[in-house]
Amino acid sequence: MSGAIPPLAGVTAAPLALQLGPVAAPPPAQGFGALLLSGLHGLDAKLDHADALVRRFAVDDSVPIHQVTMALEEARLSVELAMQVRARLVEGYRDLMNMQL
Repeated sequence: MSGAIPPLAGVTAAPLALQLGPVAAPPPAQGFGALLLSGLHGLDAKLDHADALVRRFAVDDSVPIHQVTMALEEARLSVELAMQVRARLVEGYRDLMNMQL
C-alpha cells in the first residue's frame, strides 16, 4: 500500500477564485430607515404568527404545544431585541445632542 493520495479526476490546481467563477454583485445597499422598517415588519410578522398559533391551540389540539412555545419565545426574543435596539438608538441620539460644536 502506497502512502500517496491519488489525484481527484477533473480537479485542476487553479486558484479557488477561478474555480468558483464570477462573483455576483452585492445587493443594493438599503438606507438605515429601510433597514429599521424591515426589522419592525419582521417583528410584527413574528408576533402575528405567535398570536395565531396561540388562538389555534386554544380552539383545538391540532397544534403541538412545542410549536406554540417556540413561536412565543421567538416573538419574545424579537421584542427584547427591538427594545435593545431602541435603547441604543436613543442613547446615541442623546450623545449626539450633548456634543458641543
